[in-house]
Amino acid sequence: MTARYDGQAEWYDEFNTPAAAENRSDVAELLGPGDGPCLDLGCGTGLYLDAIRATGRTVVGLDRSGDQLRLARRRDDAPLLQGDGTALPFAAGVFGTVAAFWVSTDIGDFPGLLKEAARVLRPGGLLLFYGAHPCFNGPHIENREDGALIIHPTYRVKGWHRSGPWWRKGGVRERVGMSQVPLPDLINAFIDAGLAIERVYEPGEQPIPNRLAVRAYAR
Repeated sequence: MTARYDGQAEWYDEFNTPAAAENRSDVAELLGPGDGPCLDLGCGTGLYLDAIRATGRTVVGLDRSGDQLRLARRRDDAPLLQGDGTALPFAAGVFGTVAAFWVSTDIGDFPGLLKEAARVLRPGGLLLFYGAHPCFNGPHIENREDGALIIHPTYRVKGWHRSGPWWRKGGVRERVGMSQVPLPDLINAFIDAGLAIERVYEPGEQPIPNRLAVRAYAR
C-alpha cells in the first residue's frame, strides 16, 4: 500500500520547513532535557530530529512514507526506519521518550498508535504529543481572511476525510486528506493506552490556538 505522502515529499518538505523552524523552541521546551533513546514517531522528512537531539537524547526516526524518509536521510544521519506506527518494530520498554509530532491528522488509528507508543516506552518514560488542535483544525474549519474561523458541524464526523469544500486549494489537506479526532477522543486515547497525562498545552500566541501539546508518562 502506498503511503499518503509518497509523491508529496519534496513539496511537503518545502511547505513545512518554515513552520517546523518556528515550532522547534516549543518542542525543545516541552521535551525538556533528557538522555537515552527517543523515538520520533512519524518523523516525516526529519525536520525535528535535530531539535530532539539537542535535548540530549539519541534519536531514532520512523515513518510510513519511504519518500519522506528519503529526504530525512539527506538531512540527518540518525537511524531511520520505514514502518507502521500501529505495529512498531521494537521490543517493549526500549525507549525513554517517544515524540509524536503532527500525527493525529495523518493516521487512521490514533488510539492504536498511542498504544504502541506506550508499549515501547519504559516505565516512567515520556510521550510528548505536539500537533494540530482538533477543535480549531480539521474538516469542520473554514478560515476567514480576518483571522476568524467558521466552525461547521463536521467536527463530530470522526475518521478520514478526503476533501472539504473550504480547504485551501493545493494545500496539504487537499493533497493527502486528513483524519478528524475530536478532542475527547484524542485525550481518551492517552487514557486508554495506559498513559498518565501530566500536562496539556496550547502552544503559541494566536488568539485562536491551532496547536495542542500533551505530556504523558508510561505507567
